Order: sequence, then structure tokens, then C-alpha cells
Amino acid sequence: MHRMHHAYADTEQDPHSPKYDENVFAMMWRTKSMYQNINKQRIVVPEKFTKNVPQWASFDKIASSKISRAIWVVLYVLFFMQFATVWYLWLLLPVIMLMAPIHGVIINWYAHIYGYSNFEVKDTSKNLLPFDFLMMGEAYHNNHHKHGSRANFGGVRWHEIDPTYFIIKTLHKLNIVKLKSTSQ
Repeated sequence: MHRMHHAYADTEQDPHSPKYDENVFAMMWRTKSMYQNINKQRIVVPEKFTKNVPQWASFDKIASSKISRAIWVVLYVLFFMQFATVWYLWLLLPVIMLMAPIHGVIINWYAHIYGYSNFEVKDTSKNLLPFDFLMMGEAYHNNHHKHGSRANFGGVRWHEIDPTYFIIKTLHKLNIVKLKSTSQ
């Protein structure tokens, strides 16, 4: 789906462009529907979007099940029962449970509407935050759309620091992942 977003950015085929939805909720519903259609193989995805993407059908089936989701909810509640020492910490529980859609809204809606651009690209992607520790570098969306294969989304301006890139570099040095050099 991410590759489709880059290939079709800001067109009607983009799985999550704010350009074709009335509001944030409509965009996220369309994104969820597209994800489920891809995951359950209800639509044919061209090979250029799936090439070299690992497929773990049995794991995906378990991870996407209602039982798996219920188990995670129970685990989160148990965690809060153990560690939430004051009542208002419980207000964070729904945020934690909905972190993936919240993150998707911030990046796929707001980073295509608000912010600044370092590069001219054929879409509306923008860098949302001048210093991005909240989205772990993903708010440098314009940089990412210009150089989609780079591991470092930041680094164009002095204040653009991508925390995830430092994690990836550490994992590379520990031989857990392998960074490939790019010609960009």
C-alpha cells in the first residue's frame, strides 16, 4: 500500500490522499478498506508493488484476526491495571490502542496539507514538523517523497533529525539489518 501511495500520490488511485476525501475520517476509512482488500486478497495488486516484499500469509492471518486484536486489548488493559497509578493515565489507553490510525492521520492527512517543502515533487507532500521526534522522522514527508528509498527521511536541513535512522544505523552496525547504499 505504501508503494501504491508513492506511485499514485494525490490521484484517485492513492490509497490515502486527503485530496479525494471530504475529511480525515473518510480518508482513514478508505485506507482501512484498501488495506483489508489487499490483506484478504480481494483485489489484485500489480507485481511492481509486491516485488521483494516478504509474504507471511499464516502470520498475517493470525495477526489480523479478531482474536489477536482482543488479546492485545486484554494485554494493554492488564498493563494499565499494573502500572497506571492515577486515574488520568487511563486516558492514554485509547490513544495507545489507536496509535496506528492516529499516526496514519497525522502523516497521510496533515503532511499533505500543512508544513514546508524542501523539494518540488509531483504531489502535495510536505514536511510537517521542523523537528520530528513525535513521528520518529516520518513527518519529513516531502523529503521522503523526493527520496523514497533513503533510510534517512531527515538530514536535508540542520534541524531535520530522523530518530529512526539512528536506530536503523545501530541495527546495521550490529549486523541485524543491512543498509543498502543509494545513488540519491
